[in-house]
Amino acid sequence: MPTEFSPEIEITAFAWVPPFARGQVRDLRVRWALEEIGLPYRTRLLGGERPADYFEEQPWGQVPAFREGEVRLFESGAIVLHIGEKDERLLPREAPARGRAICWLIAALNSVEPSLGALVEIDLFAGDAAWAKLARPGKVTQLAGRLAPLETRMAQRDWLEDRFTVGDLMMIAVLRSLTDQRLREAHPALAAYIARGEARPAFQRALAAQLADFIPDPL
Repeated sequence: MPTEFSPEIEITAFAWVPPFARGQVRDLRVRWALEEIGLPYRTRLLGGERPADYFEEQPWGQVPAFREGEVRLFESGAIVLHIGEKDERLLPREAPARGRAICWLIAALNSVEPSLGALVEIDLFAGDAAWAKLARPGKVTQLAGRLAPLETRMAQRDWLEDRFTVGDLMMIAVLRSLTDQRLREAHPALAAYIARGEARPAFQRALAAQLADFIPDPL
């Protein structure tokens, strides 16, 4: 929900990324959380060269960084949790459900994303390198082991728990980057789960906003 006015919340995003990365940059996770609870925000777009003082906001120069009054945050998981604190639609207030939602968010980042990211990095950046051909089968096996428990769980439910929470938001955001078509086909319940998340109006608004912020491809 970016706006021409000047809302208190500001997030950073990239002004340009290669086509394969569009719709995957991690500011999308924060935009989605904000859209789910109807909070307006503005974006500060970064080019290839980071301002020197940006590293005070985000030590690695990545996106997103988040500002809200005196609050300064980095890391998408921390930011999404902060947003979830504002509204029980994202983070339940009851302790058992709240704890489970937080567990799933952390599981997405710690138990799933590293294995998935390792495979995506090979597929997108290593090409036909000899080391990648040797390493890829092991990465596929490792990731399949991470996906199997999720496939079993999602075969019988719409969301990770009784309803959509920050845990689903983060898990779906991570799973969307799966590039291996055979792995997707081998996990139909997860493919349907991703599709349910992507069908949410808040996700659609967040995705459209991210795509609209990218400048045309440089010559």
